[in-house]
This record gives sequence, C-alpha cells and structure tokens, in this order.
Amino acid sequence: MEFYDVPLRVESNPRENVTNILLERVKKNPSHPLFSRKNQDGSWRNVTSAEFLSEVQTLAKGLIASGIKPGDAVALMSRTRYEWTMIDFAVWFAGGVVVPIYETSSPQQIEWILSDSDSVAVFIENDDHLVRVNQVKGKCPRLSQIWRIDSKDFSDLHQLGAKVSDADLEVARSNAEAKDLATIVYTSGTTGNPKGCELTHKSFVDHCRNAAAEIPEIANEQQHSLIFVPFAHILGRYVAVICIYAGIRVGHLPDTKLVAAELPVFHPTFLLAVPRVFEKVYNNAELKAEAAGKGKIFRAAAQAAIDYSKGLDDPKGPSMSVKLKHKLFDKLVFGKLRAAMGGQVKYAISGGAPLGERLSHFFRGIGLVVLEGYGLTETAAAAVIGRVSWQKIGKVGRALPGTGIKIAPDGEIWLRGINIMRGYWRNEAATREAFVEDWFRTGDIGELDDDGFLSITGRKKELIVTAGGKNVAPAPIEDPLRAHPLIGQVLVIGDAKPFVAALISLDPEMVPVWTAQNGIAEKLTLAEATKHPAIRAEIQRAVDEVNSRFSNAEQVKEFEILDVELTEASGHLTPSLKIKRAQVLKDFSIHVDRIYANV
Repeated sequence: MEFYDVPLRVESNPRENVTNILLERVKKNPSHPLFSRKNQDGSWRNVTSAEFLSEVQTLAKGLIASGIKPGDAVALMSRTRYEWTMIDFAVWFAGGVVVPIYETSSPQQIEWILSDSDSVAVFIENDDHLVRVNQVKGKCPRLSQIWRIDSKDFSDLHQLGAKVSDADLEVARSNAEAKDLATIVYTSGTTGNPKGCELTHKSFVDHCRNAAAEIPEIANEQQHSLIFVPFAHILGRYVAVICIYAGIRVGHLPDTKLVAAELPVFHPTFLLAVPRVFEKVYNNAELKAEAAGKGKIFRAAAQAAIDYSKGLDDPKGPSMSVKLKHKLFDKLVFGKLRAAMGGQVKYAISGGAPLGERLSHFFRGIGLVVLEGYGLTETAAAAVIGRVSWQKIGKVGRALPGTGIKIAPDGEIWLRGINIMRGYWRNEAATREAFVEDWFRTGDIGELDDDGFLSITGRKKELIVTAGGKNVAPAPIEDPLRAHPLIGQVLVIGDAKPFVAALISLDPEMVPVWTAQNGIAEKLTLAEATKHPAIRAEIQRAVDEVNSRFSNAEQVKEFEILDVELTEASGHLTPSLKIKRAQVLKDFSIHVDRIYANV
C-alpha cells in the first residue's frame, strides 16, 4: 500500500473553536469530576467540569481586563500542573493565542520564542523562571506583562475581571473560528532556532473528536489518568483536550520522579508516557527481582508474558501450556506489577519514539495494552495510532479519521488532513519546503503494510551511508540498546566510515543498582563505571544481542562509553528528549576519532 485517506467520523461546525469542547462537556455533565488536585496532606480532591469552567471564565475576564485582545499571543512557561490547562483555556476564552515555553529553556531560547511570537504577556511558575525572563524582556518589545502562577499576581488577575461582563467575554470567546490560530508551538530545535508551528483550533477540535471516536475504550467518563509529560510538548496538551472532551478525570504531576509513589494512590486506568518510562518500569522490576534473589523467576515470567501476548495474535490463541504458565505468573509476578502501577491500569499510550516489540508484548502480556502512536508537532501530535481492538505490535498503527498518509518514492512519510499545521510562523521558505501540495513531508522514513499499518524505520536526515555504500537507519539499533538498564543514551555513527559504531552513555541511577546486584562492592563514580571491566562486558553483551538482529553491515563493531550523562542540561538532548546528534558528535569528537583511529 502506498497511500490512503481515512474519512472523518465526526463533522464539526467551522465556526467552533477549542472553547466549545469545554462548554459541551459542562453542558453534558456539569457535576462530573474532570480533574483531581493534590491536597497538602497528599490526598486528591475532585474538581467538577462546572467548577473548572468557572475558574477559566474568571481568569479569562481578568486577561481581558488586563488588556489582552483577540489574536494576542500569551506565553506560558511552567511544569505540568492543573493551572496549565486552566490558563490554556482562559487565553482561548479571551480570544488569544497560547505560546508554550519549556520550563527548562535557556534565556536565549526564551528570548527567541517571546520575540518571534510577539507575545504580549507570559505566565511563569517560580523565581527561576522569572530570573530568566527578566534577563531577556528588554529584547522582547511587545512583552508588557509577567504573571507568576504561585503568587498574588495570579489571584489578583482572577479578581481583575469582575467588571468584565459575560457578554464581553462571549464576544472574545467566539471571535476565533476553526480555521484561526490557536497556538504557536515551537519545535524542539535539534539544529538552529526552533520553528513555530501554527496550529489552528481545527487541529484540536476536529482532531480530538475524531480520535476519541476511534478509541472509545479509553475516551470515556469512566477513565482517569495521571499526566506527567510536559505540556509544552504538543502531545500532552492534545491529550489534555481529549480528556476534557471525553470526560476523563485527570491528575497532574510536575516531576516523573513522583510517579511511582502516586500510582498506588491515584489508581489511574490509563497512562500517557514516552517509551523511556516503560523501559524504566521493566528495568526496575527486573533489578528488584534480582535483589530479592528472584531474577530467574522474573525473567521466566517476562518470557511467559511475551509468549502469551504473541499467542493473542494467532487465530488459535495462546497454547494451553502458555496459558498455564501465564496463569501461574499472573499470581506470582504480574499482579504485583499491576499493583505497583495502581492496580487499575488497563491502557497506555506511548509516543515520541518506538517502544519496541519485546516491551510491547511484555506489557500486553501482563494486562496493559500499550497503544503506540506517531505524529509530530506539525501534525498536532498523533496522526497515526493503534486501536485497542486492532493492534500489530511493532507497528505504530493506522491513520486517524480525517488523516491521509502516503509513502513517497524515497520512503519518506507524508501526511495530510485536519490536524496538519497551517505553516511555520513567519517562515515562508520553511513552509514551502515542508509541503508538496497538501502533503506534509515528515522527514521520517517508513512503510505501510496491506492493512495500512505504519512502520517507522528512521529519520531521513539521520540515515547513515557507510564508506561501503550501505544505508543504515540509526533508530532501530539505538532503541533496543537504550532499553538495557545500564544504558542512558545511544548515538549510532558511521557516516562515510568503514563500519557502524556507537557512543553510549550510562544511566547514573541504574549504575549503583546494577553494580550492587553483580558483586561490585565499591561505589563507582560515573567516570569510574565507564572504565570498569564488568560494566564494559555487560554493554558488550547488550551490543552483541542487538547485533544479532541485523546484517553484518548494520552491526555495531565498536563503541565508546562516555563518562558523562547526556541530558538536556548538558546541551545534548532537546526538551522532548531527542538527542542532538550534531552537538554530541562535536563535543565527543575525540571518542569518534578513537573508534576509527586504526582504519
């Protein structure tokens, strides 16, 4: 199959905007708990859809009273929290355009986004954010107001709108139509300044309604979820709007380190996460089993889960022996894993990178269906996703309603439809380059099977061409390596070189756990760990295992273990945790030279 289009399941009114999603939810069930907020004693209290709407409208009136006019850009820089979505909708109710900024952004990045977007105001969360914004506000001529969420500024803004009438609010709220700009979301920026993606109200309204119609098992009022992915990334905000549309109760966590402790308290029914989170869940469970002397039992249980999941894809179903093993390990292992995740989780959505077949089968085998999705900032998050009733593990699913998908002659994935951005903000050249008629060129390489299921094989710009002329996609090699507990990040190299190699960083959280479980008594620094023969041998075993899946020309022949962690703070990852390949190659050129010194 080379291309196909999926027709809309839900038609929307072209006069509508994102605020209609919330108004419809309140009209449908004003007393339904739409959110849960954390109390100081650690418990959670519910917020109804009517209560949330009231807070949004009060804040929107405050924005109007402060001078925000329809079409004005208002920036938002914060960790994931309840107020994020409140501000998002309040700006839309005031007729404005929301401009997210990652809370980890540098002053230079903040300056670029604020000035390029013509933001007239910005919401920030804490003193650190204020310091960074103050450093650059003089270079942002249109920026006139800074509001801090955790301060009197925020409460005063709610009070400021007391004199704004409901009629005036309705005029502002209804000003935007589906075709109008809702948000400018800046790309992560692996090279150069980030580009602003113009996403319209249609990108949210039509896209959310149609996606929800495709996954009714998840998009319903009986579901509740903890969201901890950053809302500055389009995936989190897109899912937040779907949750409001479908009535999914949402709790927020500002830090992924809090997730493990909150899952047994909140009892979510579905999760949204990047593959690294699922990798951590598996790796931690395996290492805990090793610590308790039950490593062999866990590995046998993991294989039983994988075998059971694979059996589900067979028309005859899993064999009797596989079913018996699965039933045994469900009591011994799987039930405990589900309890650690809150005991009620049945579904999850994974995006941002491939999860891998082994982990997908493992989680389905223990009773958690992980739907992989594919999309970009330019496509308002998901354009393709698996269905609960129709999955092909190892593939990211079929296009959503209102979306077209095509594989170009060179293998590039092209997309079109209701969710595609209007263009790049003030960058006509980049917009022209990104489109062929109405098809958006994603830059990713993939394949469609006969059922329209998409497989991702890599990024077009990241393809390695070895000195021998072999084309190698790094991602399929990097992803399974990164799943190893000891490995933090991987960069596969070899462009114009005689063989493929890799730069590998260790996961500093897992190093002490792994060493303790493998008889290494001394406390190793990260630098010491990179040189320890046992750790190098373990990394070699991981490389050998992954190499067995590839042809000789694609196998990693040499690797260097870096003595530092690759992070956003170090300048080697984007805020969405994509690796900055050019920067890594530049900063660790000595390691690259060492790999190829004798060839």
